[in-house]
Amino acid sequence: MKNPKFGEPIKNVTVPVGREAIFTCVVEDLGTYKVAWLRVDTQTILTIHNHLITKSSRISITNSENRTWYLHIRDVQEHDRGWYMCQINTDPMKSQVGYLDVVVSPDILDYATSADMVVEEGSNVTLRCEAKGYPHPRITWRREGGEDLHLSHGLLGLIAYGPVLSIHHANRQDMGPYLCIAFNGVPPSVSKRIMLIVNFPPTIQVDKQLLGTYDGFSVTIECHSEAYPKSINYWTKDNGDIVPQNEKFFMENFESSSYGVHMKLTIRNTTQPDYGSYQCISKNIVGEAEETIQIYRNTYNFTMKDSSKSSIYHADLSHKDSLFLGDGYYNSAECDYVNQLLVASTFLLLTWPRSTRTSIKL
Repeated sequence: MKNPKFGEPIKNVTVPVGREAIFTCVVEDLGTYKVAWLRVDTQTILTIHNHLITKSSRISITNSENRTWYLHIRDVQEHDRGWYMCQINTDPMKSQVGYLDVVVSPDILDYATSADMVVEEGSNVTLRCEAKGYPHPRITWRREGGEDLHLSHGLLGLIAYGPVLSIHHANRQDMGPYLCIAFNGVPPSVSKRIMLIVNFPPTIQVDKQLLGTYDGFSVTIECHSEAYPKSINYWTKDNGDIVPQNEKFFMENFESSSYGVHMKLTIRNTTQPDYGSYQCISKNIVGEAEETIQIYRNTYNFTMKDSSKSSIYHADLSHKDSLFLGDGYYNSAECDYVNQLLVASTFLLLTWPRSTRTSIKL
């Protein structure tokens, strides 16, 4: 009778938890000898030849032509991880082993992971994220919107690594959702969304604090406000009265970010009472801020020269009125080009023969 031998080594097996693991043991010239499977670490006999010894319903044995022997472990659990032996009952016994590695996809531990957080601007922030799985998961951080993370030593980056993310002197740009992502090579990776809220009092920026306009024209003044929680925004006149929304005053607010507002106030058909100071005001529970914009009255200043007599006529128009120059009376008319020049500049020199009658639209 031939002496049996192993046809090839047992291959190690890696499966995710809950799946089926299959060990393969190839034996040449088995003859009347028998093959057994054992759990090495507990010295437990699982099968002998075609007979199931263990009481576990998850384990079974099959073979092909009495040569290839398969140990099946269904619904693999983490406690199944370890060494398994294929043994031939020769004298001395022959055996070889294979390792079952049971991998587990990541799972974030809520009790050890930061919840949504509200802080004051300038505070130091520590976000934590813990996960279980096998192999032990690696933790990465990124911002949901793809913005830079403020890392240590003033560095910026799109990704940070490790269970702890520290933000020193958190500011308004740090506000938003953060993603803690756990990955260990076993799909699927998992993530948790942590919202960081940074509260701060309103701040206001003004591009132009002094604007001039003409009687009858419209003028728009603007402020840029930042605040969180979101602020109440409004305009007041220099006497403290709140500017109302009506046919004279048109107000618009545009959100430029989660904490930014672009405020616009348009004053239509400007008249004498509309000139003066306007305050844009922002208030929230943390504080308030205001900025002042001054609107002043422009005048039409120009010089007209009579070329036939070299006479020069001066005019200072504070209103769109008629104009008396020299020997003629020039009322509002159709000279659009001159009107455009008057609007574009505070000084204009016009020259024409004395005999020419010219109308000017002011």
